[in-house]
Amino acid sequence: MAGSLGAIGDIIRNGIVFDFKNWDQKSTNDGLKSTVARLFSLLDEGQVDYVLVGGVALLQYIEGRNTQDIDLIMALSSLEKLPEIQLAQRDENFIRGTYDGSQLALLLTHNPLFARVQRIHTTSTPFAERTIMTASVRGLILLKLYALPSLYRQGDFVRVGLYENDVATLMYAYQPDTDSIIDELKSFASTSDLEEIRNIVADLQTRYSRFGR
Repeated sequence: MAGSLGAIGDIIRNGIVFDFKNWDQKSTNDGLKSTVARLFSLLDEGQVDYVLVGGVALLQYIEGRNTQDIDLIMALSSLEKLPEIQLAQRDENFIRGTYDGSQLALLLTHNPLFARVQRIHTTSTPFAERTIMTASVRGLILLKLYALPSLYRQGDFVRVGLYENDVATLMYAYQPDTDSIIDELKSFASTSDLEEIRNIVADLQTRYSRFGR
């Protein structure tokens, strides 16, 4: 996608406004733009090593992808230096929290795949607020495919649909080498999950092949 993207605060606000569950709220979160700007200033001032992933990162590759969260890969040690972020839920690899009302989803580099994406699968992306390191197409596909078998087991139909659509759209638009992506995941996914990922990729390739090129 050529040129700079809009403000991340506007992207998040639009995701909230266009979610029908929020239509009865009086506020459209007009303060989000300044809140998000302060968040990234806080990260930069603290010299936090982070990578933007999730729906906002996808917008540099996929148009019309709404999101209400800011998703970041970072180390737990970095998060411990940011008391301004209020933590809500936490497990070994993920933390959900808020910053001044903005929803955050944090992927911890304790997970080897997340650390790898942060280390080598990134690109510099200009947003309205600033230029931010975001996951590359390959990095986003790796993260989505890695997550899908677990989402199947959880029966999370909504997120499965979103993730599959994200992967299919990226694969159709950018034609990555899916065999090498699956090979890269061998070090991070179980044998059963890897077989499931192969089936997912084959199914998505069949779906988008109907559209031709």
